[in-house]
Amino acid sequence: MTAKPRQTNQIRDYILNQVDAHPTDIARLAAEHFGVSRQAVVKQLSSLVAQGFLVGSGATKGKRYGLAWLVEKAFVHPITAELQEDTVWRTDIRPELEGVKENVVEICQYGFTEVFNNAIEHSQSAEVATSVRRNAVIISLSVSDSGVGIFSKIQHDLHLSDPHHALLELTKGKLTTDPRRHTGEGLFFTSRMFDRFSIMSGDLYFSATLGEGQWRIKTESRDAVIGTSVEMKLHTDAKRTLREVFDKYSGKPNFDFSRTDFPVKLALYDDELLVSRSQARRVLARFEEFREVVLDFSGVATIGHSFADEIFRVFKTEHPEVNIIAINATDDVRGVINKVTANLI
Repeated sequence: MTAKPRQTNQIRDYILNQVDAHPTDIARLAAEHFGVSRQAVVKQLSSLVAQGFLVGSGATKGKRYGLAWLVEKAFVHPITAELQEDTVWRTDIRPELEGVKENVVEICQYGFTEVFNNAIEHSQSAEVATSVRRNAVIISLSVSDSGVGIFSKIQHDLHLSDPHHALLELTKGKLTTDPRRHTGEGLFFTSRMFDRFSIMSGDLYFSATLGEGQWRIKTESRDAVIGTSVEMKLHTDAKRTLREVFDKYSGKPNFDFSRTDFPVKLALYDDELLVSRSQARRVLARFEEFREVVLDFSGVATIGHSFADEIFRVFKTEHPEVNIIAINATDDVRGVINKVTANLI
């Protein structure tokens, strides 16, 4: 079946959004999805290659396709007293986003300038490297330095036990090593604006990916790197706005930063279980600064009675003004929570 004009645009969008995950079978997949001939899809693939949106390699039967970078620029700036994040955004990054939707540009500006400012003021690096890449689907921004490392700095300045503990605290929000000049909100909001947000520092890698309305959190150890590298990726057709993200974590009528969400999985070390009160206290640290805390139990199969009791009974009794909400809990986790809260008034 030959594709109709409107369907042709839908096929093109489908190809662009699916080709990275299906580089060798995208033609078959699109043909089956739209009920058209393989030849009709191959025609669109060839057109996208000719227009520079895709790259193709290999012979007919083993043909592979991938998204082509329409923009790929890199910059290095010495960190001096004169270096300003808004100037770098305006001269290096913004010109490469012409034609991009306003809400997407605004998110990119907010995220880039927040991360770049952190590198200027906290990294103790001699220079900062940035890049902007853009294809038909994704905008990728990166900021890297060769300084002390974000997790090591937080660990040292706030006297935490290890870099993983520093990551745990950073994820909650309202964390800063310089409270006179910063509120600790920038990285929190940035990590929740982009489709993918990742930090590599030392031997710790952290990434948060937005999928199906929920964040998928991943942490792992890798070969150690010097300094900090942050990458932010955003779909060119993203619908959310800065205001919507701010509102999600703000309380009315003051619109203050009063709500946080926390992936409980981050409290896990290696293959241990969440069973002790000390583990719970590490999770709970600084939650009294918020009015509402959403604990996301995705990836946590079970918890111990003491862990749950410390959070949902002891802390709740001591801080009745803080509303703690558990989401994505397994039946086992929910059962333990229900048990410790059964007698709460």
